[in-house]
Amino acid sequence: MDQPFSTLTISSHGMRAQGERIRVVAENLANADTAPDRPGQAPYVRQVITFKNVMDRELGHRVVEVDDVEKVKGNPFIKKYMPDHPASDENGYVDMPKVNTLIEMMDMREAQRSYEANLGMVEQSRDMMLRTIDVLR
Repeated sequence: MDQPFSTLTISSHGMRAQGERIRVVAENLANADTAPDRPGQAPYVRQVITFKNVMDRELGHRVVEVDDVEKVKGNPFIKKYMPDHPASDENGYVDMPKVNTLIEMMDMREAQRSYEANLGMVEQSRDMMLRTIDVLR
């Protein structure tokens, strides 16, 4: 496959992967303060995304794809004292999602920058193709 088209394909895979990463981070942020409705019910569990390199046989190059979106294992909750909440235990504590908004915002910013870098490559490839067409006229 021609170089400009392979560059577009590789960049579009990167944009798709980073778009999915932004979606996962946005979901984490949206549910950061979501408490369960009743005692004993589990709250939202933070999700993390993993990527993998996949060989694109048509291109002959490796491209990035989403490998998995998983819930965090271990102890994904923190206890928050909220005695008036309907989901509080006998001591007045409620299990809340263990989502650090600062870390999520930094991850969002990194994903946004990666997305923009891939978009820049798409725009440069398009410009080179347009210039080539102009030269051939």
